[in-house]
Amino acid sequence: MAQHFRTEFVQIPVVTRVYTTACILTTIAVQLNVVSPLQLLYHPQLILQGEVWRLLTCFLFFGYIGFGFLFNMIFLYRFCRKLEEVSFAGSTADFIVMLLFGASLCLVVSTALIRMMFLGEALTTMIVYVWCRRNPYVRYNFFGLFTFQAPYLPWILVLISVLFGGSVIVDLVGIAVGHAYYFLEDVFPNKPGGVRLLRTPALMKRLIDGPQAEPGYEPL
Repeated sequence: MAQHFRTEFVQIPVVTRVYTTACILTTIAVQLNVVSPLQLLYHPQLILQGEVWRLLTCFLFFGYIGFGFLFNMIFLYRFCRKLEEVSFAGSTADFIVMLLFGASLCLVVSTALIRMMFLGEALTTMIVYVWCRRNPYVRYNFFGLFTFQAPYLPWILVLISVLFGGSVIVDLVGIAVGHAYYFLEDVFPNKPGGVRLLRTPALMKRLIDGPQAEPGYEPL
């Protein structure tokens, strides 16, 4: 059993594996009172005073263990893995850049416009949104309850937040951030005069993805 679990765990794409595991371990640490949520939340003033870990930990805590936590973990794991294995297959560096862009924009919004203490749910919604826009014709089965076209999924999540008293603002921020990435990466470069603005640094690609073959190169 342990060997089977280890094999399955290792087969999870690396970014999905690391991020999901970090979220689960952080929640367990809070549940066991090893750390307090107050030590993890996003607080610009405290970050400027040296508590820079908050830039990361605010994306790792999804609340205490319960229905909401499990719901978020299912969506984070499922759609993070879908993107990493398909849209970003062989391009882990590009996937990391997408997450860094989303996280950075969430932080900017939280600092300048809407105060959010924990940003993991917004980043998860962003991941879901990007997958849905890149798979517009996929029929998504929502836990066996009903089926719909993938682009409706982010709005279904907003509706669920309304029904269960969650923060609709967090979901809307995630949708806005996801659309910003989708526009800059998939729409604007294909317009007349458009360019790709979110280029992954070449050094980062070499370090993470390894040497890339030149276009048109055919091995002997």
